[in-house]
Amino acid sequence: ADHWMAHPILYGYFRSSCAWRVRISLYWKNIEFEYRPVNLLKGEQKSEEYAKISPSKLVPTFVDTNGATLNQSVAILEYLEETYPEKPLLPKDPVSRAKIRAFVQSIASDIQPIQNLRVLNYVGDEKKGEWAKHWITVGLEVVEKQLEETAGKYCFGDEVTLADLSLVPQIFGAVRFNVDLTRFPIVTRVASALAELEAFKKADPKAQIDFPKE
Repeated sequence: ADHWMAHPILYGYFRSSCAWRVRISLYWKNIEFEYRPVNLLKGEQKSEEYAKISPSKLVPTFVDTNGATLNQSVAILEYLEETYPEKPLLPKDPVSRAKIRAFVQSIASDIQPIQNLRVLNYVGDEKKGEWAKHWITVGLEVVEKQLEETAGKYCFGDEVTLADLSLVPQIFGAVRFNVDLTRFPIVTRVASALAELEAFKKADPKAQIDFPKE
């Protein structure tokens, strides 16, 4: 067997919120993995080599030690829950699980795709800042409302869940596009509490090998 399959591999980009979610899960569950950066700004995701493992030419791609090659961050998060059940990120109760999954989708399906790199490139330089700021703000209004019902220390009570893994990268995007976060006090409070946790620190863009050295 190839020696490199001793650990799973995550193909990602330091700033990609989709790759970032998966990194948090891997660190949270103490799964040793190899991180292989794909530079989105240089278009490395469009290479023939990468397209073989990711037909959509998006990050992340997760390759497990059994050879399973998985795309789509939310599907990867669910897979990690099923295959590495230690330190779970979903509770046992079906209603709570469904609510957390809905929260994840409110970010992963309703906010993130409208402000990702390929969409902003299509919108064009003149409008992209305003566009991203608008859609992130609209999305966070929904998220803040949801958190009024569910937040404790974290998004759902005092246990870290998949909801928290989706929230933190989106806040980074909000800051990047000058969203007024003072409008979202619960969102910001939860995000600061999460920033203290070891797995979240390790998964942060600044801690990645492909973070640009100034």
